[in-house]
Parts: sequence; C-alpha cells; structure tokens
Amino acid sequence: MTMQERASKDEQAPAQKRVRIVLADDHQVMRRGIQMLLNAEPDFVVVAEVGDIDSARRYVREHHPNVLLLDLNMPGGPALEAIPKLRAEAPDTQIVVLTMHEEPALVRAAMRAGALGYVLKEASDTELVRSIRAAAAGEVYLNRHLAGQLITDRVRTSSWD
Repeated sequence: MTMQERASKDEQAPAQKRVRIVLADDHQVMRRGIQMLLNAEPDFVVVAEVGDIDSARRYVREHHPNVLLLDLNMPGGPALEAIPKLRAEAPDTQIVVLTMHEEPALVRAAMRAGALGYVLKEASDTELVRSIRAAAAGEVYLNRHLAGQLITDRVRTSSWD
C-alpha cells in the first residue's frame, strides 16, 4: 500500500482514533523498518516517511500528523534549528527525536527547541512505541538512561546553595 493510499484509508476511518505519524530519517532502510514496526500497532499509522528536513516540514504541513519522529542528522540543515519552525508551522504536531546522540547538551537543546520526546536509536521497539504514545498524549518522554544523565549533569554543574 502506498503512502497516499494509507493516508486516504486513514482519513476514511474516523471511527478509529489513530496516531498519525510522519517519519523523518535520512536512511531508507531505517525508515522502512520503523514504518513496519509502527504500522503493526493498531492505533498508529505512518502517513509519510521522508529523508530530509525540507520534506519533513512539507509533509507535516500537508498531513497534519499527531507526531513527527525526527532524526537529528538529515540533509537540509540542522534538525535542531528546524524544530521551532516545525512547532510554529504545526503546533498540534508533537516531535519525538530519534537519534544515536546521547549527549546531555543535545537532549536539552532538542527539548528547549520544542521536542516532547528524545529516544536513542538503540532503544527497544516497545520504548519507541511508548515515546510516540506519550508525545501524542502531550507528555514528555525521555528514556531512563538519558533522564539519569541529565539529572547527574545538572547536579554536577549546579550549586546546592
């Protein structure tokens, strides 16, 4: 089924409240694997999958997804700079960053920019699904390891006075 057929099918089934997802990653094999994983969830539908920032912005505007799953390293410019623009253009679309980068500074920057979730590519499939459900519900999601790193980093750099 093509992406257009899937989007059309999804729009014709309003009785089922499904989380509509745009998947943005520059590696096609990653997109296809993640798409298969997410479309296997009964309450998810991937309405588009794209390989660059400009396409992500265009498809978010066109498809009005609940969630944009966004890789940080893609052609078309820094994804961190695109997040605030995406949030301004589509305020009802929540952003979950899916990346290999686990540096606390990047996590903080993504969250400050407007991402609601931050998940590592090494995460389990259940963690990825959980992060998307949390974002769709308007909840923040960080994996435990990253949350622990952020807290440790904050404690080390802050005064207790």
